[in-house]
Amino acid sequence: MKSMLIAAAFSLVAGAALAADPIEGMWQTQADDGAYAHVKIAPCGAAFCGTIVKAFNAEGAYASPNIGKQIVIDMVPSGAGKYQGKVWRPSNDKIYIGKIALSGAAMKLSGCVAGGLICAKQNWTKLP
Repeated sequence: MKSMLIAAAFSLVAGAALAADPIEGMWQTQADDGAYAHVKIAPCGAAFCGTIVKAFNAEGAYASPNIGKQIVIDMVPSGAGKYQGKVWRPSNDKIYIGKIALSGAAMKLSGCVAGGLICAKQNWTKLP
């Protein structure tokens, strides 16, 4: 009986360790300069990174030169659904200090300069 309880406890701990982080998955960006993208966020080392997998403009899906590029870079969890790292803005090819706040299937992503004093924000939606 004791070994059964130990095995059950171990499987619960192992299952929790294998559970996906809420940031993982496919996200749709907010439109920026008339285009938006689908971004796959997955672990990259001890952090999370997001890669553009599909791009859309007014005509629909198109072969953007940004497909395959990282837009979310080295985001590290900081607790309570928040992450810190870097974000790349394709329209001006600049990398910013990045912050993410998750709330269910909604993400608020910000890119900041001047030590975080000036920020631009986007709302992303998690895709099924």
